[in-house]
Amino acid sequence: MVEMTESRKKAIEWAEKIVSYVDNDPRPIVKCKESRPITDVKDLMISSTELYGDNVCYLQKWNPKGEFEKITYKEALADEKGLGTWMMDHDLTGKRVAVIGPNCYQWCTTYVAVCGIGCIVPLDKELNAEELKNQIQRAEASAVVFDKKHLDVFKQIKADGDTPLEILINMDSEIEEDGVYSWREIKDEGKKKVEAGDTRWEDNEVDNEAMSILIFTSGTTGKPKGVMLSQKNVCAELMIAPTTFELMEEDCYLSFLPLHHTYECTCCFLMALYKGSSVAFCQGLKYITKNLKEVRPTMMLAVPALYEKLYHTIWKNVRKQGKEKMLKSVIKVNRVTKKVGLDLGNKFFGEIRDIFGGRMKTLICGGAKIDPEILDGLQDFGFNALQGYGLTEAAPMGAFNPQDAPNSRSVGVPFPGQEVKVINENEEGIGEICIKGPNLMLGYYKDPEETAKVLDSEGWFHTGDLGYIDKDGYTYLTGRAKNVIITKNGKNVYPEELEYLLGLIPFVTESFVFEDTKATGNDTLIVASIRTDAEELSELLGDEYTEDDVMKLLWEEVDKINADAPAYRMIRKVIHRKRDFVHNTSSKLIRFNEDNKAEE
Repeated sequence: MVEMTESRKKAIEWAEKIVSYVDNDPRPIVKCKESRPITDVKDLMISSTELYGDNVCYLQKWNPKGEFEKITYKEALADEKGLGTWMMDHDLTGKRVAVIGPNCYQWCTTYVAVCGIGCIVPLDKELNAEELKNQIQRAEASAVVFDKKHLDVFKQIKADGDTPLEILINMDSEIEEDGVYSWREIKDEGKKKVEAGDTRWEDNEVDNEAMSILIFTSGTTGKPKGVMLSQKNVCAELMIAPTTFELMEEDCYLSFLPLHHTYECTCCFLMALYKGSSVAFCQGLKYITKNLKEVRPTMMLAVPALYEKLYHTIWKNVRKQGKEKMLKSVIKVNRVTKKVGLDLGNKFFGEIRDIFGGRMKTLICGGAKIDPEILDGLQDFGFNALQGYGLTEAAPMGAFNPQDAPNSRSVGVPFPGQEVKVINENEEGIGEICIKGPNLMLGYYKDPEETAKVLDSEGWFHTGDLGYIDKDGYTYLTGRAKNVIITKNGKNVYPEELEYLLGLIPFVTESFVFEDTKATGNDTLIVASIRTDAEELSELLGDEYTEDDVMKLLWEEVDKINADAPAYRMIRKVIHRKRDFVHNTSSKLIRFNEDNKAEE
């Protein structure tokens, strides 16, 4: 038995302290106080295997046309030990290893294996070859695990010889070829050593305070920053987050948001591992309806756009069936009967619940602002539809709506051991949101100046987001500080608020509000560029509608928004955009891209 070192004892004491935040939080919203201490990702997986070894850990289609196959915690840990042992044999201890590809078993087991010996660098699979090379260089990655689509890209990067990249591992290959290792072969080679008694990977001590995860942000301006996270940051989230909503080992998550984002990585993949649940890998967005029926998950994380599309589709189908009035009546009655323990949903909402697989309990929304009526509507159908708030720099969670007291207009309250405050409030009570807690990043990689701009001496992270906090501790977002339009008379206009209101219009798919800086006169010219849904327009205007018809309809809706706004906040110009807006790889609109401001 390996003797426990002082640093290991220190790590355990820290983990127990984090759990104490949960135990000592008096708020009634803290629903579950059964968190267990974990010190690092390897400790997470080993301890979960001890508790849930025979549970299904992952569900994956190895054959795209086949069935989902089950992989237990014991099987996954054995593969991770094998991968980690092989990597130690190939001098990757303490090195940076990148991973890129679709959400899959190979991606997740690689992540855990690398966290046991070095630093994992998740890469965005939507980046081009030049961007990938740049991030390999900046991260100083010695190895990369990739899918077959990126084979030629990384072979070329290695051949160029101007990066530290030495080891290429193809997660899709059955055999080693052309100097490229097969993920399956190296995993099996390492497993043979483990089965023969090699315990180096399991015994290797993890420094949970060091940078173990390096994530490049997909910012809307400038060069992506490298966010340095420690395993302390991630484990703190895992221990304190599942306290305000119910998570059980019987739960199954459907994973389809990109795993290289901390939202999906921490809140879906790692959270499932912590609670002994399972993760099913969606085959892609176009297969989501099919996979929901096949897997019948209980949990799902998504961005507002997906929930909005599903919700509007549900009501569109209801209207086509002539059942809209009846369904609204049932919802109204059910809101009352649920308060006395009688839920009519099982009888009347069965078809709607079947769209989500029939077992869905919790729908978590993050990444952007969502129409609260959609969250309320999903809750009416019987789902725990909960909104949260976070950033990569917070690994990623900064606030979340508790299951027993959700406020769909707010992004939630801080978790135990975390704090949120607002500074530099203006006359409207709106200021910059700052967060504090053990989940905050170490800083930006090799960028102390940018780090100093956002992390102050007291440990507060200045998010750059604007908002306010109500008397009950719920946080509300109004926009980004860098996006605020300051009018010529000194008033603040938050474009995200206007975009949110425009997004409530049924035939609007997306909008972009900005200032026309070339406009003359005493007033600031607020412009709304609006993308519409052709099918919705046809239903409203008929198939032979003209551009004049669309502009008239748009102005009718914009005038309704302007009627409730002060003069300085009114939209003065409307552009009907025919093309998609330009987004970054996180699907966020790039506000400073001139093409997004262009007229058709």
